[in-house]
Amino acid sequence: MKTLVLAIIAFMAATVAYAQSEYNIRSGDTLAVEVLEDPSLNRSLLVLPNGTITFPFAGSVQAGGRSPDAVAGSIAAGIASNFAATPTVFVTVQALRPLVESQGPQVGPTIDIFMLGEIGAPGQKRIERGTTVLQALSTSGGFTRFAATKRILLRRSNPRTGEQTVSRINYNAIANGASVGSDIVLADGDVIIVPERRLFE
Repeated sequence: MKTLVLAIIAFMAATVAYAQSEYNIRSGDTLAVEVLEDPSLNRSLLVLPNGTITFPFAGSVQAGGRSPDAVAGSIAAGIASNFAATPTVFVTVQALRPLVESQGPQVGPTIDIFMLGEIGAPGQKRIERGTTVLQALSTSGGFTRFAATKRILLRRSNPRTGEQTVSRINYNAIANGASVGSDIVLADGDVIIVPERRLFE
């Protein structure tokens, strides 16, 4: 009986692994990345609308339209210079892109934003209108030890023209009250990016 149960579990695991390897990642999906040789790099990453993810030491990696195995290979190659041998990287789809109930602009009391990078809980967030960057970051699960909190980026797209603006935000200055008036009110579709800290930063 025990052998049969183990065989069923092995079959199910193999089926899931096969399904993952055949799946093409989409923007809005959440990926779980594990580095066998350095668990401190393990994290969940949201795939941006342009199909990319950002990983420490590897920078921006194209994920949209590719399989988890292909993305794992790109990450491994990108961080290989930090290891004695090419590291073992696993990428799995942790959560699929949420279904959007309405394709039109939101006019209700809430908006959707995206938060990614060196934070504890990246992903798509539904927040109340009038929420500021500082307030949104307080719901992000905290910063990782790699976070460059002095140069957080806010990307905003103009829905009419498609043009994108990028604002640089010093979280430390806002949180300490040294930069009064610079805590930006968020708009629907905004993307907050907490980049990786540079060496000696």
